[in-house]
Amino acid sequence: MPPQLIIYAIPGFVLLILAEIIITTIDNRHRYQTKDAASSIAMGLGNVFTGLFTKTIILGTYMLVYDKIRLFTLGFEWWVWVLCFFADDFSYYWFHRISHSVRFFWASHVIHHSSEQYNLATALRQTWTGNFTGTFLFWLWMPLMGFHPIMVMTMQAISLIYQFWIHTEVIHKLPKPFEYILNTPSHHRVHHGSDLNYLDKNHGGILIIWDRLFGTFMAEQERPTYGLTSNIRTYNPLRIATHEWVAIWQDVRHAKSLNEALHYLFDSPGWSADGSRKTTKQLRQSQQNQ
Repeated sequence: MPPQLIIYAIPGFVLLILAEIIITTIDNRHRYQTKDAASSIAMGLGNVFTGLFTKTIILGTYMLVYDKIRLFTLGFEWWVWVLCFFADDFSYYWFHRISHSVRFFWASHVIHHSSEQYNLATALRQTWTGNFTGTFLFWLWMPLMGFHPIMVMTMQAISLIYQFWIHTEVIHKLPKPFEYILNTPSHHRVHHGSDLNYLDKNHGGILIIWDRLFGTFMAEQERPTYGLTSNIRTYNPLRIATHEWVAIWQDVRHAKSLNEALHYLFDSPGWSADGSRKTTKQLRQSQQNQ
């Protein structure tokens, strides 16, 4: 089963985290905060646990589409794997980008951005609710087109494993050809920045080419300020996992109309009826008007 790839990778994750702790301690950078790292690890374990249940449902959904209504039968030839790699990475880009622009999906994804630290442990800070809210549907077109579900889920696992190592400040920049094509630590540090010029940039999974093509690329300039524009200040895993869902419920509960409630659910994060909070677009417009 593809999800086992993540399980097999855990010892490697642990060893690399230990190596990063040693390196950053020796050079006196102190990139780890004990409670924060423990929270991230707890979120990762919770993600693995929920995945034991949800991955079976997701695989079943993909198999149903593949068996009943697929348009083509692509098989397992090497060139199909290559196509699957690009199709998966393209799907991840749009899933990731929409997760930053639609609050319903942001409520799950925000977990990954909630740490004010940036290290390999932060990579483990994963959602507990994403699969329950249908994020896997962004890949549903792939079994429809004839990619076998096992192939699809294998590529998803490979992408997640790849993205582990880019959560570090130990590596500054790679040679230019790699920086141009691949998602690297430098590009992903930008993505985790809460600075206005860094918000909602660099959504790529393994490749950064999608961001270059679709106008969401930003090169690293100054060192980012990590975390959220309004940080949650907690190490409680349950609160980390649910804080945005609670905030959505409070907004919807006090909405004055159905239209307003729908905006709170599906508009951009930061949208508010009275303008007391602002979306990324509104923040940038305000800056331009100053």
